[in-house]
Amino acid sequence: MRQRLTWLVLLSAAIVVTALFYAGSVRATAANGFKATTLVQGTFSEFHAFNHSVLPNSTGIDNDENEWLSLQKTEGPSDLYVQSNTWQAGGSTGWHTHPGHSLIIVTSGTLTEYDSECKPHVYTFVPGQPAPTFIDHGHGHVHIIRNEGSVLASNIAVQLVPYDPNKANRRIDAPAPANCPNIL
Repeated sequence: MRQRLTWLVLLSAAIVVTALFYAGSVRATAANGFKATTLVQGTFSEFHAFNHSVLPNSTGIDNDENEWLSLQKTEGPSDLYVQSNTWQAGGSTGWHTHPGHSLIIVTSGTLTEYDSECKPHVYTFVPGQPAPTFIDHGHGHVHIIRNEGSVLASNIAVQLVPYDPNKANRRIDAPAPANCPNIL
């Protein structure tokens, strides 16, 4: 009986060590050739902002294309960041998410965002045309942004995230999704 218990303990220990080894290898992917610079940061108290505009030439019919709505509501204080991000050719943010959403405008080059389904979304800045924009919904929306071009790429991101007195929660590194092992 004692020998059986010893084997059971050893087998359990081996399983735990193996699980910890593999869990330890599932780490966040590192950024490379990427630099994020905070241009300005501020803190808002709780707020509720709603805007509704009927643009010129509207027919006044529901769901009219000339109607614009905006709603932003927070519970508790929030940190607002304005970030300038740059990617060298071949640069990458690494896989990550944010605790809040980001409004992003591409200011040079071409950026490719991959979502957790490995689907690429390509945004190319063309001088003289409206700059491409996209939204990072945050809150677990894991993604990676890469410069797959041959020239520098950049964007400006405006991020609203929950207040953090240590200012450490703006970005949450994440491992590459299991179905996207070659996108780093």
